[in-house]
Amino acid sequence: MSASLPIRKVALIGFGEAGSIFGADLAKQGLDVAAYDILLDSPGTRAAMLARAEAAGATPCGTHADAVRGADLIISAVTASAAAEVAREAARHLQPAQIFLDINSVSPETKRGNARAVEASGACYVEAAVMAPVPPQRLGVPILLGGRRAAELAEALKALGMNATAAAEEIGTASAIKMCRSIMIKGLEALTVECLFAARRFGAEDAVLASLDKTFPSMGWTGKLPDYLVSRVAEHGKRRAAEMREVAQTERDAGLEPTMAVATSTRHDALVDAMAAAGIAYREPFSWRELADALAPRPGAEGGER
Repeated sequence: MSASLPIRKVALIGFGEAGSIFGADLAKQGLDVAAYDILLDSPGTRAAMLARAEAAGATPCGTHADAVRGADLIISAVTASAAAEVAREAARHLQPAQIFLDINSVSPETKRGNARAVEASGACYVEAAVMAPVPPQRLGVPILLGGRRAAELAEALKALGMNATAAAEEIGTASAIKMCRSIMIKGLEALTVECLFAARRFGAEDAVLASLDKTFPSMGWTGKLPDYLVSRVAEHGKRRAAEMREVAQTERDAGLEPTMAVATSTRHDALVDAMAAAGIAYREPFSWRELADALAPRPGAEGGER
């Protein structure tokens, strides 16, 4: 742990997949972990969130103010659409010695706005770009940091087992790297859904996959890759579609037309909507073929995944 930046208490705002994993792993190291999630406010989801906090070794809090009180580091891990509101609300309760780490997948301009809100309180804002899915690597997931204290915080987080690297002192650079990368990564997911679902309708998927494997032999098209890529959309499509709308805004802010980003968000949304309409829930082990077949229109019936 950094002597110049001791981290004894961490507050998680947003205790979903990423927040709960970070919270659990930090609590195991002896840190005091507090958690607030909007789902704690709903009678229908409160019990599940309390159980999640207990399993992680975190203290559930009833408000933003309760969560951030006394925390050295506040980590915002919410949805893209809620990131700005959370930054503004947290800023009402922050103190100058605290650091607000924004790990949400939003545009550079949104991060800059969040920084202005947080730093008006006297606290320090550091942006973070999480560069891979959190669950497999947990604290070891690569994270890029940006802000005037990014380098200092990166060293403190490394001491806690996190894979953090300072990318820039300016707010926005780390997020731009993440947003631009997402055009490719989430675009590939969307292309895979459309390509393979169409091929399956014609009974041509094996030939298509063999051809892709011949063209890109190192990627694993005849192995686990197709299931993995489609599963990311099936499980997290709504969240990823929201991120791609932030990517689209990032491109517009740069004076570019976000053709692929918009199409990717549409494709991610469409698959999840089709699953919901058919009463299909994501489950493991996952098979893209089974999902494609479940969404195929029945003879004489209208519908199917569009």
